[in-house]
Amino acid sequence: MTERSVSHATFVIDRTYAAEPGQVFAAWTSPEAKAQWFGNTAKPDPGYQLDFRIGGRELNKGGPDGGAIYTYDALYQEIVPDRRIAFNYTMDMDETRISISVATVEFKADGDGTRLIYTEQGAYFDGHDKPEFREHGTKELLNSLAAYLAR
Repeated sequence: MTERSVSHATFVIDRTYAAEPGQVFAAWTSPEAKAQWFGNTAKPDPGYQLDFRIGGRELNKGGPDGGAIYTYDALYQEIVPDRRIAFNYTMDMDETRISISVATVEFKADGDGTRLIYTEQGAYFDGHDKPEFREHGTKELLNSLAAYLAR
């Protein structure tokens, strides 16, 4: 039998963007916009879905050529326009559930820009994923968001 384990972690990423809160928030709300910075932008998921509303779902699949397929499946729990998004999501590697998370994204005016505070609490299963890997990946996504907003 496979050894079963779970590790828990919370991480917070605090970023400032040179765009107004409404612009940063909008980058999270539109399937066309979010597809440009979220996930594998070099090889986008043709089945990407984003139903941005409370109770709506976001689904994104991808992975390296010849490697595992990773599935991000999110459910939006709270949306306050230009201020906050809260959601929970699962991450699967092929058919194996590797984590579940609860995340909150806060948008705060900061001079002419926006301070974004991303907080995630996760449970990572059986050593398939680690909190430090997820935090690193999320930082990379937020770097992609910065590049998107700079265009």
